[in-house]
Amino acid sequence: MRGFFYYFYAMYILSPSQFALADKATINNTKITSLELMEHAATLCFEWLHSRLQGQNIKIHVFCGIGNNGGDGLVIARHLFQHGYNVNCYVVNFSDKRSPEFLTNYNRLKEIAEWPKIINDEGDFPEVDFEDIVIDAIFGIGLNRKPSGFTKKLIQYINNTKVFTLAIDFPSGMFGDKSVTDKSSVLRAGHTLTFQTPKLAFLLPENNEFLNTWEVLDIGLDTNFIESLLPTTHYITKNDVIPMYQSRNKWSHKGMFGHSLIIGGSFGKIGAVTLATKAALKIGSGLVSAYLPKCGYQILQISVPEAMVEVDSEKLLTYYNFKTKPTVIGIGPGMGTTDKTAVGFEAFLKENKTQLVIDADALNLLSKNESLLQYLPNKSVLTPHPKELQRLLGVWKNDYEKLEKAISFSTKYNVILVIKGAHTTVIDEQQLYINSTGNPALATGGSGDVLTGIITGLIAQGYQPLHAAIFGVYLHGKTADLALQKTSYETFTATTILDYLAEAILDLFHQEEIADSEA
Repeated sequence: MRGFFYYFYAMYILSPSQFALADKATINNTKITSLELMEHAATLCFEWLHSRLQGQNIKIHVFCGIGNNGGDGLVIARHLFQHGYNVNCYVVNFSDKRSPEFLTNYNRLKEIAEWPKIINDEGDFPEVDFEDIVIDAIFGIGLNRKPSGFTKKLIQYINNTKVFTLAIDFPSGMFGDKSVTDKSSVLRAGHTLTFQTPKLAFLLPENNEFLNTWEVLDIGLDTNFIESLLPTTHYITKNDVIPMYQSRNKWSHKGMFGHSLIIGGSFGKIGAVTLATKAALKIGSGLVSAYLPKCGYQILQISVPEAMVEVDSEKLLTYYNFKTKPTVIGIGPGMGTTDKTAVGFEAFLKENKTQLVIDADALNLLSKNESLLQYLPNKSVLTPHPKELQRLLGVWKNDYEKLEKAISFSTKYNVILVIKGAHTTVIDEQQLYINSTGNPALATGGSGDVLTGIITGLIAQGYQPLHAAIFGVYLHGKTADLALQKTSYETFTATTILDYLAEAILDLFHQEEIADSEA
């Protein structure tokens, strides 16, 4: 299907304030109480744990704050007691204030003759062994200042035990909308059960040490209201990319699927442009050409016999005088940043009107001469890794500021940024699309070159640049997820991405449950 209108349905990522509004709207619109919603959410957490423990005699410590996150913990503790588990429940008494829902569930525990132990200072800390389980319900997503006093010391005590910790909604001490300033005050969760939507904080590199794995529990918040908030941050799963896929019919021919041109390479770096060229072919571009220095001619022709080749000067790009009339150009892999290459690149940009995918040394040349950014065609796709991004944007204080700078950059120059990393993020002005696939196997030389080729090849076929970036990033990551079922991180190479690209596409249509809520 070509040229179709695609409305973007994605799993939204809500800010703490948006989540609070959705919580309130659900209560108002469905005529349930806040207490009933808490009971439902916390019961889902209990059921998750119960399905895995199946009544095992493991000591479970439930640490509850005195707000609604603590109320969740009290509900979980009550269910654990009622199902015969070996449970100790504690109230971390860091304030005189109590939420009404906390108080109600505190009394419900007393009604079944289970009295939580009160922690008022360090002397009240219980003995926790490595073989035990800790449930963290001290602070939730609404925390706005770092833990201090004995509460901070309790978090440090739990961390030092190395015990498995299950965080409810949010690891205590992390913030939902700003950076941690005191890492020693944040609980390091083994697993986190979060409510309704992923949280942006879970997907930022700076918070990696506080979360191991996490998953989303759908607690039934009002989805119509959530959509009415017009969230600008999205979590991309299989459900979101399936509608992007453009199928082919029996009358299809190569001329219908565009012509990709990959520009790059320099002496000793012909592999990068070769990988990008192969990737553009493997993703389905009707025709693919490569433009590179003469020293790479034989390498490219032998490595990718399906591609056409044009050449520049002997060892580096200088003239950019290709004769091909491509649909889209991917430029930068292995290109180098010599003075002659830079001069030719500037002249190329000033004359070019073709859609661009810009990577590697082309990005580095842009960062050295920011005036060239004005010549980029609208919705050019830039694919920087962290260092390349820093050269483009300048230094940032934290990941939140990095995203703010990236959004401003995308808006100012009307380009799409693909920020590569553990959760590769596609930014189109104010909209953020955070990828769910991929693993550390992709941390290997040439991986980014393959991604450049994939995105280029998708645009050639008629995918909108934004969809090509999102879909390409998803498939790129999925190849690594599939490959890790048969190989290891260490033996995975950029070529492995190409080997598994077909499986990644076929996986879109496997008849399986595709509610990708686990990271």
